[in-house]
Amino acid sequence: MFLDLLMAPLTAPVTGLTWIAEKVLDQAGAELNVKENLGKQLLTLQLAVDMGEISEAEFERQEEELLLAIQALEEQEAAMSGFDD
Repeated sequence: MFLDLLMAPLTAPVTGLTWIAEKVLDQAGAELNVKENLGKQLLTLQLAVDMGEISEAEFERQEEELLLAIQALEEQEAAMSGFDD
């Protein structure tokens, strides 16, 4: 315990950077999962229209919603990468 307090000024920057890196990785993983799920929903939708389970009009409506959500994620990713430069 006492040694931890003495070493804190030396280890705090590394500990802080590690914490920040973990948070960035968590956020990136979550965004990837959302984008992956939207892609899977798009494939499921395509299968549903191919099998005649939904109408072409319903397919187009849902497809547009999914594509807009994917586009919004990509724009968000592009904006975030712009902050890194």
